[in-house]
Amino acid sequence: MSVNLNELDDFLENLEMLGDFNFTGHDGNFSRVEGLVCPNLLSYHALLYAISVLYIFIFIIGLAANALVVWVNLRAERNRYETHLYVLNLAIADLCVVATLPVWVSSLLQNSHWPFGGAMCKLTHLVFSVNLFSSIFFLTCMSVDRYLSVCVFGEVSGQGRRRWTRRLICVGVWLLALAAALPDTYFLQAVKSSHSDATFCKAVYPAESQREWTVGVNLSFVVLGFAVPFPVIAVFYGLMASAIPASADQERRLSRRLVFTYIVVFLVCWLPYHGALLLEVLALLNALSFSCTLENVLFVGLHLTQCLSLLHCCINPVVYNFINRNYRYDLMKAFIFKYSTKTGLAKLIDASHVSETEYTAVENHGPL
Repeated sequence: MSVNLNELDDFLENLEMLGDFNFTGHDGNFSRVEGLVCPNLLSYHALLYAISVLYIFIFIIGLAANALVVWVNLRAERNRYETHLYVLNLAIADLCVVATLPVWVSSLLQNSHWPFGGAMCKLTHLVFSVNLFSSIFFLTCMSVDRYLSVCVFGEVSGQGRRRWTRRLICVGVWLLALAAALPDTYFLQAVKSSHSDATFCKAVYPAESQREWTVGVNLSFVVLGFAVPFPVIAVFYGLMASAIPASADQERRLSRRLVFTYIVVFLVCWLPYHGALLLEVLALLNALSFSCTLENVLFVGLHLTQCLSLLHCCINPVVYNFINRNYRYDLMKAFIFKYSTKTGLAKLIDASHVSETEYTAVENHGPL
């Protein structure tokens, strides 16, 4: 799972591998497959520049939002929230994902040319993929943990044991994400294009089983990135929402809507990209007959849907942190204590002795 810098190149080479068509060349506006000239729906260069702008936007917003979440969570009382550890690891994963985007943007602005060498190709891809998988896995774990904490365990004893269990789960998530990212990373190389002077960072699978590897890796992305996580997230958040009566007070009804927001956000961000990957798999397996329309849909679709999927790095801090009243209190408290010596707020806090409970009670009666 990585930014598709040269998906059109890969797709045409895979078509050549199928034996039905012989690739003869392509440029920024056309691709040629044995006598068939396919005009792209959008200019190749225009699409790359548009994607670059979107990636820069995601980088700026995602970097600022997730860095703030990490900072506040590290300063907060760690034992206060049931899912604090997942939220912190999720923010770290999203932060690492967006931190790699300037490298991809630099390549995109050079028409997908990769000037950084083979080692950087593997390292950037590994960091991107591990953290992207980790982000999805932490969202999945969080849905299960929240359901168990709210609907099953409640306030029963064993908090210390559950805390250690969460730590072990977090370690397991990072290891699983590493295992999921390694196969594709292993085959990555900085490859000189046979059609131009450009160099691409791309996976080079064994020639005798190139189609099988491509299909297998793409299917693993679909299964690990969506087919398994989404049903788990939908089921456990659905069960949690069903436990909140529709006739509950306003705060509980808002919590119910927020739970459904978690499901919708994951679906909207990830379904289009994994659907495009699945479409590519079907094309490679000859389940879909080749056409210029299919080629253009795959080329444009894979780029745009991956860009959409990366928006989750900007949305996660909002839906899992900024909307949360306790997080907003921690954020306010962190800034107050950081700058209180300059503003005199420390004396005000010491004099008022406002407790967290009192603050929450006041906020519940005031505007959100």
